[in-house]
Amino acid sequence: MSRVSKPYEIVERALELSTTDGLVVIADEHSSANLRWAGNALTTNGVTRGRTLTVIATVDGAEGTASGVVSRSAVTTDDLEPLVRAAEAAARGAGPAEDAQPLVSGVPASPDFTDAPAETGSEVFADFAPALGDAFARARAGGRELYGFANHELTSTYVGTSTGLRLRHDQPNGTLELNAKSPDRTRSAWAGRATRDFKDVDPAAMDAELAQRLGWAERRIELPAGRYETLLPPTAVADLLIYQLWSSTARDAVEGRTVFSTPGGGTRLGETLAPLPLTLRSDPHAPGLESAPFVIAHSSGDSGSVFDNGLPLAPTDWIRDGKLERLTTTRHSAGLTGLPVAPGIDNLLLEGGGEKSLEEMVAATTGRALLLTCLWYIREVDPATLLLTGLTRDGVYLVEDGEVVGEVNNFRFNESPVDLLSRASEAGRTEKTLPREWGDWFTRAAMPALRIPDFNMSSVSLGV
Repeated sequence: MSRVSKPYEIVERALELSTTDGLVVIADEHSSANLRWAGNALTTNGVTRGRTLTVIATVDGAEGTASGVVSRSAVTTDDLEPLVRAAEAAARGAGPAEDAQPLVSGVPASPDFTDAPAETGSEVFADFAPALGDAFARARAGGRELYGFANHELTSTYVGTSTGLRLRHDQPNGTLELNAKSPDRTRSAWAGRATRDFKDVDPAAMDAELAQRLGWAERRIELPAGRYETLLPPTAVADLLIYQLWSSTARDAVEGRTVFSTPGGGTRLGETLAPLPLTLRSDPHAPGLESAPFVIAHSSGDSGSVFDNGLPLAPTDWIRDGKLERLTTTRHSAGLTGLPVAPGIDNLLLEGGGEKSLEEMVAATTGRALLLTCLWYIREVDPATLLLTGLTRDGVYLVEDGEVVGEVNNFRFNESPVDLLSRASEAGRTEKTLPREWGDWFTRAAMPALRIPDFNMSSVSLGV
C-alpha cells in the first residue's frame, strides 16, 4: 500500500530520484474551511485537505539550460518517480529556457522545514460564527436578508532544490463577503473583508454599514454618463492598483509595450506619477499582510521565473513619494534591462495620504460627487495607457454637500489607474481591504480612499 509521506519527506525523496543537472521541488499542503449563508441562515459548511507537488527539472546543454515543469495533486511516495521522470523528460525535450539562471543557493534553511504542515479547520470560526448568528437576528428584525460566505485557507509550502535550499512558508488567507438585500430584492449592498484568522472581523459592524447603504437606496436618482467627482473606496483602489502592479514588468516597459514605456526604449522610472506624496509598496513582513519572504514560482512568465525559486524578497517601493521607483523584474529580466532585481511580492500597500476615513471624506465633500461601493468585470482596453474598463456594482450613491442623498444607477467606466493617480486630489487613511474583482487571486492589500475630480463614467449600465 502506498504511504502518504510528510511534505519534507516527499521533497527529499524527489530530490534523491533526480538524474538531471538541477531540480526544484515545491510541495503545497492545502487546507480550507468555509461557511455559506442565505436569507439570514447558514446553508453549508465544509473542510478540505489536499496536496500539490510541482517538480521543475533543469538540463544543461551546449546552447543553454532547458527546464521542464510537471505538477500533480494527491501525490504519494509511489507517484514520485513517475512525476520526477516526467519533469526530466519535459526538460530534455525542450529548447533552452530564455529565463535560465543558476538555481538559487546559499539561503539559510527554514528551522521548521521538517515540521508538520499547518492546518485550518472549523475552529477558525469559533468566535465568528456566533457573531454572524447575532447579525442574522439583527438583520431579520430590521427587514434585511444577509447572503454571503466566509472562507479560510492555510497553505504550507515546502521548497527544496538540488542546490541545497530547504525553505518553508505558511500562508493563511481568509475572506469574508457579506451582501444585504431588501426583502423585495430591489436594493442590494456589499461589504468584504480580508483576514488572516477571523479574529479581526465584526459581522455586526458590517451589517450596520450595509443597513445604512440600503437606507440610502430607498431614494433612486437616475444620472447620465459623464465625468463626476468620485470617491473610490479602498476596495476599488486596490482592484485598480493591483492590475497596475501586474502590468509593471520592466522588460515590457523597456520594449515599449506598456504605460511605463517612453519613446526610444526607455522607461518612466524617476517620473512623478502622482502629485500627492503617495508610496505604493510591497513588504513580505507588513503587519497583518505577511506573505512569502522568498520567491515561490510554479511556472515561468513575464513576472516570475522558476529559476528564481527561493530568492529572498525584501521590502520594495514601486512608487515613492509620487515618483515611479521600481518595475518588477526577475533575475533574467533585470539582466536584460540593467535594472535592479525586484520580484513581485504577494501584498500591496498605498500609503502617504491623510488621516480621514471614507466617511469623513464624504462629509467634507462640497457640491456633488459619487460614492462607489466596488468595481467588477475589469478588463484592459489599451496596454499603452493601461486604460481599463469595468462596471460599478452593489451601490453607487450621490453625495451633495457632505450628505448621501440617494442611490444612482450603475455605470461602465473607462480609466487608467496610472492616470487616476495623477489626478487624485485627496487620499484618505490607509486601511486593510479586500479587492472585489481580484479577491480570488490577491487578498493582501491596504489602501486609502481616493477622491478623483473627474472620474469617467463612460456609459450607463443596467447591472446591479
